[in-house]
Amino acid sequence: MKDRALLALYLGLVVAGSLVHDARWLGAGLALVILSAWRDAWPLMRRTVRAVWPFVTAIALGWLLVQRGDWRAAAPVTLRITARVTLLTMLAFRMLPAVSLPRALGFSPTLRFVLVLATSQLLTFRRLFTDFRLALLARTPRRVGPTVALRHGATTAAWFLRRAEHDATLMSEALDARGFFLDRD
Repeated sequence: MKDRALLALYLGLVVAGSLVHDARWLGAGLALVILSAWRDAWPLMRRTVRAVWPFVTAIALGWLLVQRGDWRAAAPVTLRITARVTLLTMLAFRMLPAVSLPRALGFSPTLRFVLVLATSQLLTFRRLFTDFRLALLARTPRRVGPTVALRHGATTAAWFLRRAEHDATLMSEALDARGFFLDRD
């Protein structure tokens, strides 16, 4: 019951954080999440900053480019997006470790099945990603430079995209063969 309540609270806070468009309210939400972490606030903030800075940097540079270098025009939107992304990421890092998803979704066999399916896919792709990383390290005699790492990352991402597309095609064909897409008039 506790897990289900925490998951519902988290989902409600995500919806609320997505609907608020005032950076001051988003900042206040950030302050509340930081205060709720209390002694774990510094690790939470470090983890959040490490997770969001590439996205936030890309968004800020994109808005600056769109506004043709006019920072005054780009700043409000960039600030709002940064505050929202940081809040939602910090909420996830703060609340989701306390939730046991199998217990929270225990009321629905379908949701439990989807959770098991998603977890198995995640673990498979994590193992494959680790295999790709180790293969790069094993086949590179010296330390991997940024160009090689970027090229390897792009190739790995393309492989994962092709794999996901292939798997989706197979699943779609299997469902079609079983009559899942037939119109039910």
